[in-house]
Amino acid sequence: MTQPQFKNASDVVKYMESNSCDILDIKFTDLPGTWQHVSVPTSEVNDDLFDKGTGFDGSSIRGFQSIEESDMLLVPDITTVNVDPFESGQLTVIADIRDPLSGENYEKDPRNIAKKAEAYLKSTGLGDNSFWGPEVEFFIFDSVRFSYGANHSFHSVDSDEGIWNSGDETMLDGITLNKGMRPRHKEGYFPVPPVDTQQEIRSEMVRTLVDVFGIPVEKHHHEVATGGQAEIDIVFDTLLTTADRVMLYKYVVKNVARKYGKVATFMPKPLFNDNGTGMHTHQSIWKDGVPLFAGSEYAGMSKMALNYIGGLIKHGKALMALAAPTTNSYKRLTPGFEAPTILALSARNRSAACRIPMYFQNPKAKRVEFRSADPTCNPYLTFAAMLMAGLDGIDNGYDPGEPLEADLFELPASEVAKLPQVPSSLEEALNALEADHEFLLKGGVFTESAIRAWIDFKRENDVDPVRLRPHPYEYYLSFDS
Repeated sequence: MTQPQFKNASDVVKYMESNSCDILDIKFTDLPGTWQHVSVPTSEVNDDLFDKGTGFDGSSIRGFQSIEESDMLLVPDITTVNVDPFESGQLTVIADIRDPLSGENYEKDPRNIAKKAEAYLKSTGLGDNSFWGPEVEFFIFDSVRFSYGANHSFHSVDSDEGIWNSGDETMLDGITLNKGMRPRHKEGYFPVPPVDTQQEIRSEMVRTLVDVFGIPVEKHHHEVATGGQAEIDIVFDTLLTTADRVMLYKYVVKNVARKYGKVATFMPKPLFNDNGTGMHTHQSIWKDGVPLFAGSEYAGMSKMALNYIGGLIKHGKALMALAAPTTNSYKRLTPGFEAPTILALSARNRSAACRIPMYFQNPKAKRVEFRSADPTCNPYLTFAAMLMAGLDGIDNGYDPGEPLEADLFELPASEVAKLPQVPSSLEEALNALEADHEFLLKGGVFTESAIRAWIDFKRENDVDPVRLRPHPYEYYLSFDS
C-alpha cells in the first residue's frame, strides 16, 4: 500500500472524503508511555487544527498538569497522518503537546523531550543523527484474569500453547482437543509450526506494520518462553521516528491480537520460571552520512563508541528508572533467564548489559545494544535518556572498563561483586535517578520538573501500591509461622 503524504489540512480532508473517512483520531503519549486519544470529525480538520491544536484537560492525564493549570493543547503532526486499520472510516495522527499560555512545547511531553535530545546531539557537533533499533518482545495469551481487594488477590494467564496445558483433558464430541505440540519452558526459540502456533498472527502484525504504516520490518519469530512469547524486529531509524514507531508497533500488536480473539501484553515478566520480555535497544551516532561508532578499538568500535558505552554504564542505574520502569521489570532482571543484570561491555556475549553485535563487519552495522530495557518503558524518554548518557560519556571520556568475555552469570561471586549491576528494584532505580540526573539536564532536554514528576508518579503509582499489598506467595511462606 502506498503511504499517503499530506502537506496541509486540505490534503487530509480530500483524502478523508475520497476514502470514506469521517474521523481523525489524535493520539498522544502520557508520561508513563501509554497512548491516549481524542477524535474529531472531518468538519474540524483544518489548518488551525494543525497549527494551533485542539484543547484537552491536562490534569486528567497521568503525570501531567495539576487541576488549577489543566488547559493544554494537542497539535497534530501532519507528517504522521495515516489510515487506522482497526477502526472503520478513521485516520490516525500523532500529536505534540503545547502550553496554551506560553505557546511553548510542553516540558513534560515525552515527544518534545525526544525532539530536544535530537537537537542537543546536533548542537554538540559530535553528530547530526542517532539511529535506534529496538527489539520489542511481547506475549500473546488466550486469556488473562486478575483481581485484587482487601481480602483477596490473584492473577491467571493462559495460552493453549503453554506447556502447562500438556495434560489438558478438554474434549469435543468425544475427541480430546489436546494435540500435545507445545514449546517447553525456555525452548520456544525458533520452532516451526505446529509447535509455533502464532506464525499467522505475527505475519499479520508484520503486514500491518509494513503495508499500512510503512514501518520496515527485519524479521519476526517465536521467542524463548512457552505460552506465546514473540518478537518483531523493526529496521533502525532516527530517534523520534523510531519512538513513534514503537508506539505504533504496540498499537498494532495489541489490536491484531484482539482481532484473533487473543490478548497481547508487553509486561516484562508475566510468567514464573520462564524468560521475560525485554527491549534490546541498538544505537549509534552518525555525521554527514558516516557511522561514527566503527573504528579500530575493541570489537571494531571507535574510541567515541567506547566512551558512549562508558556513559551508559556510568549512568546505568539511573537509566533503569526510565528503561525498566515497573516493579515487574525487576522480576525479569534476575540471573538465569538471559536478562542482563551486570552493567558491563562485551562482544557477542548476551549476558552483558552493553553488547556489541558481531554479525557483520560493515562499518554501518557497528552499534551498541543496551539489553536491560523492557517495553513497558516510554520510548521517547528512554531513547532520549540513553542518548544523553552516551553523550555524557563521550564528553567526559568515560571508560567502559575491561570487556568481559566469560559468561557473566557464571562468574564467581567475588568477581561479580566488583562489577556494577542494575538495580534490584524499581525503588532502587528511582533513588539512583534522583541522585544522578545532571547529565539529563544538559541542553534543557529534560527538566528538573519533568524528572521530579516521573519519580513522584512512579513512587506513588507503582512502588507504594505493590509494597502495601500482601503477595499471594507470602501466604505459602509465612501463614503458618
